Amino acid sequence: MAARKAGPLGALITLLLFCLPASAGEDEYWRLYQTRYIDGGRVLDTGNKGVSHSEGQGWGMLLAEANGDRRTFDRLWSWTRRHLQRRDLALFSWRYDPAASPPVQDPNNATDGDLLIAWALLRAAQRWDAADYRNASAKIRQAIAGRLIKEHAGLTVLLPGLQGFEQNGQLILNPSYLVMPAIRAFARADPGGGWQRLLDDSRSLLDRARFGTYRLPPDWLALGADGTLEPAAAWPARFGFDAVRVPLYLAWDGEPLSSPRLAPFADFWSCCEPLHAWVDLNSGKLSPYPGSVGVKAIAALLRGEEPVATPEQLAKEDYYSMSLLMLARLARKEGAP
Repeated sequence: MAARKAGPLGALITLLLFCLPASAGEDEYWRLYQTRYIDGGRVLDTGNKGVSHSEGQGWGMLLAEANGDRRTFDRLWSWTRRHLQRRDLALFSWRYDPAASPPVQDPNNATDGDLLIAWALLRAAQRWDAADYRNASAKIRQAIAGRLIKEHAGLTVLLPGLQGFEQNGQLILNPSYLVMPAIRAFARADPGGGWQRLLDDSRSLLDRARFGTYRLPPDWLALGADGTLEPAAAWPARFGFDAVRVPLYLAWDGEPLSSPRLAPFADFWSCCEPLHAWVDLNSGKLSPYPGSVGVKAIAALLRGEEPVATPEQLAKEDYYSMSLLMLARLARKEGAP
């Protein structure tokens, strides 16, 4: 099933999917997600030439489990295991490009993808009482704990990948990789695995990693040996496409929507019209285009509203935006007060 592009045909298909009667318990957003962004067992990044990422596979597995769709879950997990799992340890290469030979050019992992896959498997094991999912999740968690949780500058932190993130005494971190509800679930499943320390220190790190007029975290963060924090030099100093997931995961973890921890995000997204996709944390420059439907869904979540979109809006959205919308809806159901 190929990914469908936006346009008149895509808009018509989206409208039809929303208008067709759903089976009992079936979510129309999930039906649309399956149709447009899942090809067999592969989640397609329609905004990036149809490549796939471990992150997208994890999101797809989470959404399949949340919708009680074991058939799609198994397809996604089978494809992920077959095409992305590394041979040396229970982690996953971060990117699959069907146009490349071989499709996996870089064996390095992306730790958020590993977290998401392990969490989806743990949830699936609990829903369907499946020992194979439970065992697979445990192996991934052990690999993350053993190779990617580090002590640095008095903090327990999560490396974004196995290679390339320890530079000249600094650790390069990605705040959006802190999938807080997953880390909390792992702390319950593995009380001695260091997950609770990671959860506690991650909250402290996010409280300190605030920059610029709006006091927001950057997409990429540098943690010095002395504990200093600054936006990582190799990336634009933006609260942008990665960091928008920080408030999503905090709210999903049950952070009160009125808390000081979430207030800067809500304030930023309510300050200007239209709602902006990113802000430069050094200059205060705002994105010259509005935030996507997915970003607007996270902003709605922080306002205590149901994240929704019209069929006309969804016809134009790529995989990432639609994923954010789906995750915000799930966070509203499961975590946000």
